[in-house]
Parts: sequence; structure tokens; C-alpha cells
Amino acid sequence: MTDAGEVLFRPVRNGNAFEDTVARLLQTIRLGIVQPGEALPPERDLAARFSVSRDTVREAIRSLSDAGYLVARRGRYGGTFVSDTIPSTAVGPDAAAPTAAEIEDVLGLRDILEVGAARAAAARDLSAPERDQLWTRLTETAAASVDDYRRLDSRLHLTIGELVGTPSLVSLLADNRTRVNELLDGIPLLARNIAHSNEQHEAIVVAILTGNPERAAAAMTEHLAGSAALLRGFLS
Repeated sequence: MTDAGEVLFRPVRNGNAFEDTVARLLQTIRLGIVQPGEALPPERDLAARFSVSRDTVREAIRSLSDAGYLVARRGRYGGTFVSDTIPSTAVGPDAAAPTAAEIEDVLGLRDILEVGAARAAAARDLSAPERDQLWTRLTETAAASVDDYRRLDSRLHLTIGELVGTPSLVSLLADNRTRVNELLDGIPLLARNIAHSNEQHEAIVVAILTGNPERAAAAMTEHLAGSAALLRGFLS
């Protein structure tokens, strides 16, 4: 294996194992470490290299197969192969794919705004209606259908910003979230990522409701890192 391959097939972070595994596999495809038509290493080898479970590897491979990046072949010479044609990364039918600098600009600002918002919201003495509203937004997002998920996910994140009590922050969050959603529209919505996001959303909300600013900030940081890993993997 090349030096680049050795770097990419290294352990992923524990907090976002699925998202990081998807992103790492995408890197191997996009950088030509595994060429179109070539086979990925076996699941057990990938699990060992990434230091994740075989279930995580299997779900990452299934997600990328559904998205058109990988194809399974059966038989004596079967396995998981990179598709002969790699899907386009363009955002929208007529849009050019975002540059790496554009992606980093959006994600960098998102980190600053949303981690700060979670920390500030947790530091406030929230009223009963505010607490009820936040919990309602959480439960609505957790119960959302695939078609409604990004809309309700956005509303939950904006609600956290509203709880800070600084209207200009909400305006900045809304503008940034619009740009984030434009990027998200260019990648598949993965069921495993939705489930993981819902777990992280609950951790963020519980930290806010229990008045723990540092825990809220840490939970939001981990949550945003998962989305960022997928966006960089699919779009970079």
C-alpha cells in the first residue's frame, strides 16, 4: 500500500466513528488510493485499520453503495469494489461543486457560531416556556421523516440560538445555516448519521437544560464534527 494509503487507513475518532469511516473511505476513492473497479480491503481489515466495529464498516459501505460510490460483487472473486463511474459532487443540477476554501469557510463559521450559541444558551436561566420549546424542537426532530429531517434539524439549531437572547446572533446563524444546507443538499442523507445526530442532539439539549455550558459546547463540537466529516468527504 502507498504511503497515502497508510495515512488514510488509520484509526478514526471514536465520537463520530460512522461519519469518519464514510469520510475516510471517500478519501481513498477520490484520491485514487483505490481506483474505479478495484476492490476495497475486506471488512475485517478495514475495521482493524480504522479501530471501529465491523458493523460500522458494513454500514459505511452500505451507505456509499446506496450513494453510487461502491458496488458489491459476489462469487469467488467477489467483494466491495469502487464503482466504475464516481458520482458528481455538484450541489444542485446547474451548480458548480464548492471549493475546499468555500466549504471550510462555511464550516469554520458554523463552529464559531453554534458552539458559542450552545455554551451561551446553557449559561442562561431559561424560563419554563423556553425549556418546553427546546424539548419540543428536539422531539420533533427525532420523530421527523427523511423528507422533513433537514428542515426540523435546522429549526432545532436555530432555536438554540434564539435561547441566547441576542437577535443578531440568530440572523448570523440563519445565514450560515442556509449555506450549510446548500452543502448538505449535495450529499446523501444517511440513516445511520440521522440516528447518530439525534443522539447528539439529545446530549446538547440535556446539557443546555441542566445548565452545563462546557458540556453543551463539547457536545455541539462533536456533533458539528460529524457533519463536517461527511461534507468534506463527499464534497472535497
